[in-house]
Amino acid sequence: MEMPLLLILAGVTLVLAIGVALWSKRATDKRMRDHDQPKSTLAADAESKGKPADVE
Repeated sequence: MEMPLLLILAGVTLVLAIGVALWSKRATDKRMRDHDQPKSTLAADAESKGKPADVE
């Protein structure tokens, strides 16, 4: 009885993890295409004393 429940929970967890990864990838790709976004402070040609790009 516990095995089907375990498989269901594992499957749901896997689907959720894949969904979050795809959502994050889409957000990253969108940000990379937007040339108005500030560069990361880790970028070689960015100002190192600036505010981090992902901080609102």
